Amino acid sequence: MGLATARALARTGREVVILEAEAAPGQHTSSRNTGCIHAGMGYVPGSLKSRLALRGKELMYAFCGEHGVAHRRCGKLVVATEPEQIPGLHAMMKQAEANGLFDMRMLDPAEVREMEPELRFAAAAHSPSSGIVDQHDLMQAILGDAEAHGAVLALNAPVVGGRATGDGIEITTGGKDPTTIRASMVVNAAGLGAQKVARAIDGVRPESVPGQVLTRGCYFVLRRRSPFSRLIYPLPELGHAAVHVSLDLAGQSRFGPDTEPVDRIDYTVDPGRAAFFYEAARSFWPGLQDGDLVPGYAGIRPKLNKERASLNDFVVQGADTHGVEGLVSLYGIESPGLTSSLAIGEYVTRQLGAA
Repeated sequence: MGLATARALARTGREVVILEAEAAPGQHTSSRNTGCIHAGMGYVPGSLKSRLALRGKELMYAFCGEHGVAHRRCGKLVVATEPEQIPGLHAMMKQAEANGLFDMRMLDPAEVREMEPELRFAAAAHSPSSGIVDQHDLMQAILGDAEAHGAVLALNAPVVGGRATGDGIEITTGGKDPTTIRASMVVNAAGLGAQKVARAIDGVRPESVPGQVLTRGCYFVLRRRSPFSRLIYPLPELGHAAVHVSLDLAGQSRFGPDTEPVDRIDYTVDPGRAAFFYEAARSFWPGLQDGDLVPGYAGIRPKLNKERASLNDFVVQGADTHGVEGLVSLYGIESPGLTSSLAIGEYVTRQLGAA
């Protein structure tokens, strides 16, 4: 998301410096996710998530095709595993249309069995425009295009301070080679660290910085060949979380993420959480055997509250809210942040009047 914004600004002819706190970009939220290209079905109509996911999906497929980024438009099945969930599936279809997504359709049972023979279901809808992308390949391509338009990447350069001046914003970095950079525009796209960066800039109204609820999501990986060729998204049962099935480009299946509130960034995957994954996955795949799942990886969602991702909206905050001219801060960029990334870059560029 930060790289995509840097690319968008660089393509307008601006001189762009990307300050990266880590030794390489994308070490946190950008790489520790499902790698799904979301269709844009489940968000609040009119929200930033809804609008940027649909626009971002179009831009993502176009960018990947133009730049040779590994991806596949594999499609997704949204599944009601019990008859009482079928009304919820129809409600999701209506919400998708309210968001401007008109390519989903309900499948008849024979179609579902032909598409995914091992799937247990009461009803299913097909989203043909959902897909998967190699996140690392994508980030490298976005960075490469940004650099081709003059952007410069500075690694191990965490932001430790800043202040508004009469003619822009001064940003101070730490690390081995501390420095101060003067800029006419600053985009705070620090993900999990966005609140910390905002609080480090003198002039930002403290009350404008939203709280953060860190939520860890773990993934378990199927150790044998996947029975599925598409993304599988069961509707959650009342009082129970759903476990999704995502694929990588080699065809390996990942189950998750689950949801666990945490008080710090910790990517440990507890093998003991497997029991939850087995129970949830067997609701739609009875063929899952003991020992099939192994711990995979974890990610941390930069949530603003405890609501589901589909109800939490992105926050793109300008000077009218935080008080510093030329600064845009982005908060709560969880799912569908990867799908929306190129559209977020467009949106922020317009917010800065740089388009």
